[in-house]
Amino acid sequence: MKILRSLDELAPSAQGGAVSIGNFDGVHLGHARLAGQVVTAARQRHRPAVIFTFDPHPAQLLRPNLAPARLTWLERKSQLLERLGIDYLIVYPTSLALLEWPPQTFFEIIVQQALRASVLVEGPNFCFGKDRQGDIHLLKRLCQEANVELVVCPPVEVDGQMVSSSRVRRLLGCGDVAAANRLLTEPYRIRGQVVPGAGRGQAIGVPTANLSGVDTLLPAAGVYAGRVYWRDNRWPAAIHIGPNPTFGEGHSKVEVHLIGFQGELYGQWLEVDFCQRLRDTQTFASVSDLQAQLQRDIQQAASLLENQVYAS
Repeated sequence: MKILRSLDELAPSAQGGAVSIGNFDGVHLGHARLAGQVVTAARQRHRPAVIFTFDPHPAQLLRPNLAPARLTWLERKSQLLERLGIDYLIVYPTSLALLEWPPQTFFEIIVQQALRASVLVEGPNFCFGKDRQGDIHLLKRLCQEANVELVVCPPVEVDGQMVSSSRVRRLLGCGDVAAANRLLTEPYRIRGQVVPGAGRGQAIGVPTANLSGVDTLLPAAGVYAGRVYWRDNRWPAAIHIGPNPTFGEGHSKVEVHLIGFQGELYGQWLEVDFCQRLRDTQTFASVSDLQAQLQRDIQQAASLLENQVYAS
C-alpha cells in the first residue's frame, strides 16, 4: 500500500477508483466493512482501492480541548488498512480553510477533481463539509449528478450496539480491553520508548520496561496480560498502567514486564498489545506482598496467553 500526503502526489494509478472518506481511527469492524466494500468494488472494476483520511483529526483544530484521544498512530492505521486490501491511503492535511469548505465544494475538489472517484463507499451517518452540513442524502444527490456510484454500508453491530471508535474508547477507559478487542480488527496496541525508571522492578526480580511517548489512548489503570513486539520478535507480557501507591508514587506510568526476556531495552521503541485485564492497581502492605502478587500476575498472564494467537 502507498501512503500519500498531498493531492499533488496523486498519479493516475491512484485515481478513478473506489474510495471511502473518514477518520478510520482504530480500524474497527465497521471500518473493515467499509474497506471490504471498497476493495470489492475496486477489484470488480480493476481500479485502485483508496481510503481518504485526515491528519490531524478535524476536532483537534475545531475543539482541541474536547478532541478524542487517538486509537491508532498513522503507521499502525496504514498497517491495518493494508491488511484489509487497501491500495492507497491518502492522508490529507487538515486545515481551518478546509473545514470551511461547504459540502458541495468538498465534493467537487476532493471526490471529483482530485480522486476522480468512480465509486464512493460510506456509512449512513457520514457527514462532510463545513459544520458537517453534508449528510448521506446530499451525498446521494451529488453522486447522482456526478455519475459516481454510491454504496451505503450498514453499520456493524456487536451485542446489539453499533461498533464505533467512541465505543472502543469507552471500553478502554474502563479497562475492558477484551470487549474493546471484539470491536477491533486486531488487539488494541500502543507504542512507547523505553526510558529509565526507579529500578525497583529489577531489585525485586520483576524487571520492567518503562514506556514514554505513548501518543494514543491508554486503557484504565490496572494490570493486563498482553504481548510486546520488538525487532520482529514478540513476548508475552504483564503490563501495569497507573501509579505505584505501595511506594508512595502518585503519577501514572506504563510498565511492561516481558516474560522470558533478558537484555537491555533502553531507548528502544516497543509496541504493546492489550489482551486481558487481570486486576486493579492496588496498595500492598509490604514489598514482599507486592512481589508475591507480581509473580501471580506473571503466571496468570503467561497462562492466558499460552494458547492464544494474536496477529503480529
